[in-house]
Formats: sequence, structure tokens, C-alpha cells
Amino acid sequence: MKPDRLNAFTDGVLAVVITLMVLELHVPASAEFESVRPWLPLFGVYALSFVNIGIFWNNHHHMMQAAKRIDGRVLWANLGLLFCLSLVPLVIRWIDQTGMQPLPVASYGLVLMMAGAAYSLLEFALTAAEGPDSAIAQAVGARAKEWISILCYLSGMALAWVSPFISIALYVFVAATWLVHDRRFERKLKP
Repeated sequence: MKPDRLNAFTDGVLAVVITLMVLELHVPASAEFESVRPWLPLFGVYALSFVNIGIFWNNHHHMMQAAKRIDGRVLWANLGLLFCLSLVPLVIRWIDQTGMQPLPVASYGLVLMMAGAAYSLLEFALTAAEGPDSAIAQAVGARAKEWISILCYLSGMALAWVSPFISIALYVFVAATWLVHDRRFERKLKP
């Protein structure tokens, strides 16, 4: 199979996820700054989530440009990634309803870590579908950034009980390391 339909489906699902995230934002009660101040942490989590969804979409786009064929394993791995990313609006709602509390903030890190793991499984599935000499297999490499990300997510989840804001800072750090899209695939696709 060619990856065209998988790409279109992924684009559609991520567009819905982003739409659901913005619907979780409630307008402040008044035009006074005092009503905006309690809203700012939630807006920060929304902005971080938007950036994270964008990072996954951007890297998925670059990886799939290197893909020549997909199989059932790739389809299921991609669905696993989409499932994890579809949980982001849920944890945003939980943070909105409870505030910056340890369990919702740790759960936010868990969802991001699960999405990262699902993305890695997608890389494995694509490598298996295309073979060890494929552009994808060569581009993936040692996955150092992936392991650092997982370590930061685990640390953020544990540190949520010390300070949820330390956890959020770690999640922001991971996003910042991935903000520049994954160039491993671009290097392999250059003529």
C-alpha cells in the first residue's frame, strides 16, 4: 500500500484534536485582568499542547515522505499514535477543572510519553515494512533524542508531586528540543 490515505487520515484526525483542544478553552468571565489571570495557566497548557501536536504532525509528515510502502502493522502503529494524541484534549480538560494539580499534570506527561512511544513504534513498523536498507531505517539512527524525551517525561511525572510547574517546565524542555523538525529524514531524501 502507498501511504497517501494514511497521511490524509492522520491530517484529519489531528485537525479534529486541535479543534477539540481550543474548545476546551473557556473565555474569561469579564474584561478585567483579574479574570484573565486564573485563565493563563490553562492557556499555557493549551499552547504547549498545540506545539506538541504540531511537532508530532511535522515529524510524521517528514517521516512519511520517506515512506514508500506501508502494511497493516504501520496502519495499527499510526492508529496507536493518533489514539495517544487524541487524549490530549482530555487531560487539558482535567487540568482546567482541577487546576495545576499533581495527578492531572503527571497524566499530561504520561499522554505525551505514550505518544512519543507510539511514534517510535510507528518508526519500527515502517522500518519493518520497508526493510533494513530503507531510507527510514537509515534515518532513524540511535534515537538519542527519543530516550532523553522519555527520561524527561518520566521525571516530570514523578516531580508533579513536588511541583506541577517543574513538570510543565520539563515538558516545555522536551517540546523545545523537538521544535526544529526531525531533519534525519530530510537528509536521507536529498537528491
